Amino acid sequence: MSDDLAACGLLLVNKPKGKNSFALVSALRRLSGIRTIGHAGTLDPFATGVMLLLIGKPYTRLSEKLIQHDKEYIATLLLGMSTDTYDCDGAVQEKSNKIPTLEEIEEALKHFQGDVLQTPPMFSAKKVGGKKLYELARKGKTIERAQVPVFIKTTLLSYSYPYLHIQVHCSKGTYIRSIAHDLGAMLGCYAHLSDLTRIRSGCYLLENCIDGNLLFGKEYDYRWALRSSL
Repeated sequence: MSDDLAACGLLLVNKPKGKNSFALVSALRRLSGIRTIGHAGTLDPFATGVMLLLIGKPYTRLSEKLIQHDKEYIATLLLGMSTDTYDCDGAVQEKSNKIPTLEEIEEALKHFQGDVLQTPPMFSAKKVGGKKLYELARKGKTIERAQVPVFIKTTLLSYSYPYLHIQVHCSKGTYIRSIAHDLGAMLGCYAHLSDLTRIRSGCYLLENCIDGNLLFGKEYDYRWALRSSL
């Protein structure tokens, strides 16, 4: 059976906290009756913000192109402890009582600007030797990871220990979790990512997204929000 073209297109969704990306895809399949649904860039369960859901073959085949777009985030870092996943879902590894000054933070953030090399976290879907890193990490293994060139523009929004709020404009493949972890290491106080919102993906903005919780309703008509042009 071919997809109903009237129900196909690009749907901009604000992913709710606590839901993984596949949960939104699954909910939309139930609402639409269309099996060919994908997305252009996943978000961790604790994160919120812009997700591009692609409905129907003409749109899912554009996924790789849309994933290449630069993205923008608002991130909250919790200083004073590191975790194995570099975020709030991980197990605590190290703690510190050091309280960095605002001047120290401003100086450290200078290293997270422009073209930089970033080491992917062990808890990530990146493949090394045919295996996803998180598969090894779950077995307690840590391996060497090649650094990856990325572009980052980091802006300090506010700081009130232990919380540091930053805005990050970055290229495809950037791990905001790694920025949090690496910044904490540079400051000598440890840190992890405690909250994350994607506010932009390419030209698509958070303010234009529908509430992702609506997709979990039984009779929500998502079609009014569809975009047919990219």
